[in-house]
Amino acid sequence: MTLAEQLQAIAEELGFSPQLPALRGLQVCPEATELEVVERGDDGREHRLLPAAAQAWRRMKAAARDDGIELQLVSAFRSIDRQAQIFRRKLAAGASIEAVLRVNAPPGYSEHHGGCAVDLGTPGSRPLQEAFEQTPAFGWLCRHAGRFGFCLSYPRGHAGGYDYEPWHWCYHGEAERQPPSG
Repeated sequence: MTLAEQLQAIAEELGFSPQLPALRGLQVCPEATELEVVERGDDGREHRLLPAAAQAWRRMKAAARDDGIELQLVSAFRSIDRQAQIFRRKLAAGASIEAVLRVNAPPGYSEHHGGCAVDLGTPGSRPLQEAFEQTPAFGWLCRHAGRFGFCLSYPRGHAGGYDYEPWHWCYHGEAERQPPSG
């Protein structure tokens, strides 16, 4: 089965039109294959990223720590199958497909598939909540994440139709470094 056929079958199973991602301007995000473990969660789950994103994450986390900010990795790489499981779980709990699609990318279209996206938290703030925006960690990320190649993916009013996610950042490559002075 091709990836396109797999994504169509998943869309039909979950109850949304296979054309929906294109209508929302979403691009297919193929699954990364060369991943490395960057951390293990308290639950033992491995958080994996592409090597370049992993290196940038480690540097960014260390820089935040040096500034007195603790960044916690809540989620990183997620397979297409795992994304579909999240949808199934939410639908089984009674959420409408429209509600799920406001907070989760359709399977096959999540930045997490590419191994560059991270969901972040910080002590004292419930994970994956808009209140993360009020934390010193979020302020630090807004000021410094770009230096490490990370961007906020879903700001308020995002064209892809997702709710605002101040915790979701994606690595897009290192910012251009300034040449040393002198």
